[in-house]
Amino acid sequence: MVVKLLELFLTATLAYIVGSIPTGYLIVKTKTGQDIRTVGSGSTGATNVKRVLGKNWFFTVMILDAIKGALPVVLSKLFVSAGSDLGLAPVIAAVLVIIGHSKSIFLSFKGGKSVASGVGTIIALNWIAGLTIAAIWGIITYYTKYVSVGSIIALLLSPFIMYFLNAPAAYICYCTLGAVYIVYLHRENIKRLINGNENKVR
Repeated sequence: MVVKLLELFLTATLAYIVGSIPTGYLIVKTKTGQDIRTVGSGSTGATNVKRVLGKNWFFTVMILDAIKGALPVVLSKLFVSAGSDLGLAPVIAAVLVIIGHSKSIFLSFKGGKSVASGVGTIIALNWIAGLTIAAIWGIITYYTKYVSVGSIIALLLSPFIMYFLNAPAAYICYCTLGAVYIVYLHRENIKRLINGNENKVR
């Protein structure tokens, strides 16, 4: 029991540290010397990076954040035996990754909105669900021109997609809680959408 608890503790710790790696911040700082937290929304995510470095770096940061989200989950599925029958370790890794991304220990607990890293965790949990959610995000964002709308709708649909794919209950619960958390992180975007002054993708 002690060994299994230690495994889960190490899983959570390492996932949080990996999630905390501020990809967007580091790239913008390296390329321009700017602190991305002082630009636009103050987020370290791909959408805010686009305001400084353009669309190519938007996609680069998005992919890197998705990989960052997926990696701890994949490693926990491969190497952590504790709670493997319930899918517990991968879910713990997924939760701590998105918390790390949004509350980075390296940036005084500031960060991004965890959309790309969250999708990365879902791809690692169930690749069909993850790619479906990514496709939904892309389609909605393309037609509405709002990244926030695509992100919110895609993540809110994630627990239902997991359910219809007969995923473990732990995965469905994670997607439900993750969706609520990411909607909460988008609360300012929601206010701007209501007021009609949310930034569109161009």
